[in-house]
Amino acid sequence: MKRIFIYLSISAAMLCTSCSDFLDSENLVKKDNTNFPTSPSDALQSLYGAYSKLITFDANNHPFLVGEMMSDDRLGGGGQNDRKPQALNVFRATTQDELTDSWSNYYRGIFRCNMLLSTLDQVTDWESDEQKNRIKGEAHFLRGYFYFNMARTWGTVPLVITTDPQNNPKATPEELYGQIFFDFKSAIDYLPSSALAVSELGRATKWAAESMIARAYLFYDGYYNENTRQAVTLADGSSLTEADIIGYLEDCIHNSGHKLADDFRNLWPYSIDIPEADYEYAKKNNLSWLGEEGDNKETIFALKHSTLGGWSTSNSDKYSNQVDIYMGIRNQSLVPFGKGWGFGPVSPKLWNEWPDNDLRKKGSICNVNDPEEGLDDYQWGGDMQWQETGFWNKKYIPINVVRTKDDGSTEICNYSCVLYGRTPDFSQDNTQDIVIMRFADVLLMHSELTKTVDGINQVRARVNLEPISAYSDEALRQERRYELAFESCRYYDLLRWYGKEAGVIIKKNLDGVKIYNMGQPTTINEDRGNGYFDKIDQRVRDTGGFLQIPNEEIKKSEGVLTQNPGWEGSDAIF
Repeated sequence: MKRIFIYLSISAAMLCTSCSDFLDSENLVKKDNTNFPTSPSDALQSLYGAYSKLITFDANNHPFLVGEMMSDDRLGGGGQNDRKPQALNVFRATTQDELTDSWSNYYRGIFRCNMLLSTLDQVTDWESDEQKNRIKGEAHFLRGYFYFNMARTWGTVPLVITTDPQNNPKATPEELYGQIFFDFKSAIDYLPSSALAVSELGRATKWAAESMIARAYLFYDGYYNENTRQAVTLADGSSLTEADIIGYLEDCIHNSGHKLADDFRNLWPYSIDIPEADYEYAKKNNLSWLGEEGDNKETIFALKHSTLGGWSTSNSDKYSNQVDIYMGIRNQSLVPFGKGWGFGPVSPKLWNEWPDNDLRKKGSICNVNDPEEGLDDYQWGGDMQWQETGFWNKKYIPINVVRTKDDGSTEICNYSCVLYGRTPDFSQDNTQDIVIMRFADVLLMHSELTKTVDGINQVRARVNLEPISAYSDEALRQERRYELAFESCRYYDLLRWYGKEAGVIIKKNLDGVKIYNMGQPTTINEDRGNGYFDKIDQRVRDTGGFLQIPNEEIKKSEGVLTQNPGWEGSDAIF
């Protein structure tokens, strides 16, 4: 049975008696930082409160979804009136406060980490130093992770590492990343070199910190230092070198116990092997999903979702996987791919360019015209679907099975209803983990940093592809595109490899793409008739590839916080 990972909403993070609106925090309970936490169980409760901010996003604002909508492999999609994903896809916004939910959510999580780190020393009765250090390490990891997501989204943001009310301007990139590297390194130093128990899945580990510091280093060095592999300075004044990062990755590779799954396709729920599953592609290839309860050794860090998940913030803080529902096929409940809002249709250019001998192609993309997919009942233009291509991602999408009810009739329902007893409700019953880091990425980052082929070839061998004989950036970049497709990596890879010119690549890979709007053929260039797509490369140059800071936050700061370049004026609005 899927473990119900409940992140408690009452935490020391929300227990301050005087917090500014700018940090979007408030005193909700009578406990405060003078009397909470005082025990190890209090500290753990506070930590879980910080963890909860990993998943309490409105799906339109979810960082995973945002990253996907900006890549060259996806279109905005949704219905005719779903302008948010379509705006993101061409680097515009529908309002001046587009990502307010994300901004506030991140700072709540950061505040909770700050509060916990500032009060750990008042806790008594620790079972051991290791128990205290583990909680401290996880708090550092979460704060680093929150800030890293903000840095990739907005470029630079105010840096707040205490619980005091503050109204800070944006930090410099050096200051912000110095804190990010410090937090991830602290997590590495404090966290134990041991695997998680099944009951603890979803918590950060030393191996997660080692792989995330490498991802942060590659982004910072690529975007700000043009891939020169310079040493960076941490918040405490120490330095971090390329050799240090390689050492962390090698520690993870050799000592973590993580490894590649035998079959790439078994990483994703469409491969589920239960009597109710009715997907010919999975049966034909003898697939069997590894699941989310410890058998998948490739997952290093994932966002956990619960069978108690709901739709609104008043119902379990959105613990259900809203990313899946937003990426589901619009208004159609098929088998195995279920009903959703139709965001992120896959570009046919990706399908056409991807070699047929790479099993990851069919393992990652559903072509509705492929008889092997069994989607004979697929209807084009469902519920005013926009930017439809006939290609959908297979990794994060509702997965349906067919079960027999007590009266002998059958029904189509999400696999969670069979495995975990979830009551069928297409908008709430997705429980799939969102994998943030897996071992394949560690191998590819190691190849990129060392300019060697071993990691690339291990990933290629897993899908029966011939090894490459010599390293090249082009080979590495292609391998990352195919291996990590639809995992919210592609856009940030483009940004770190090409900087402000990333828009040129995006435009090239989407230019002329054929789409259907409400069942009628057109192209991405003619989509809205306003030239939005034709300006996409210039929009990335103007904005540096970063998004709009919510105007509400600028107003709260009384002008201390300033807007990012390219986000003022009518050209920014979709």
